[in-house]
Amino acid sequence: ESRTVERGSGDAVTVEIEMGAGDLEVSGGAAELLEADFTYNVAEFKPEVEYQDDRLVIRQPAYQGRGALRDIDDYRYEWDLRLNDDVQTAIRVRLGAGKSDLDLGSLSLTDLEIETGAGEIALDLRGASMLGKLDVKVGAGQLTADLTGAREVDLYAEIEGGVGETTLRLPRDVGVRVEVERGLAPINADGWTRDGDAYVNDAEGGSGPTLRITVRAGVGAINLELGE
Repeated sequence: ESRTVERGSGDAVTVEIEMGAGDLEVSGGAAELLEADFTYNVAEFKPEVEYQDDRLVIRQPAYQGRGALRDIDDYRYEWDLRLNDDVQTAIRVRLGAGKSDLDLGSLSLTDLEIETGAGEIALDLRGASMLGKLDVKVGAGQLTADLTGAREVDLYAEIEGGVGETTLRLPRDVGVRVEVERGLAPINADGWTRDGDAYVNDAEGGSGPTLRITVRAGVGAINLELGE
């Protein structure tokens, strides 16, 4: 089924996305505030959409009927969410388990918080030049994040991974400093300069906006890549 939420009169919105398990896609390009397609085959998991006082909530209802999802045969749950590019947006994502493809570079994104228990996250923030705060927590699984592109403001990011590989693609021509706190995680950082427990690119220390990133990892490689 499809749902649309009309754009209100406000210039800013907070979007909260809560999914217990499933596949999540979020992107820009919507003419209204939200244009969404939902695919699911358990009626009790019909998504709930609420919009009030510049707060948009999209959630999977708690299902008390049959217990854990592993007891449901042929479970299917997929969300495709498109948001408006022009409205200033802060996003909070809570995902228990599943795959997330978040293509958010076209949004007027100021704040992004992601928390997932287990799964795979592909995060594309190319073009999100107004993003000032990023907070990502992954319990188990793989995270790939692209933060390349020009910036208009400083970005402060905290990325925490438990078990699994973390890959960050970072700009070459914008100053970047990555502080790494690791357990058993190896670090692959070709082209970066080591500064104590930090890794910096050649543009770090110059004028203009900068990226300040803290990475905490338990088990799994940390890959720092230089893009454009």
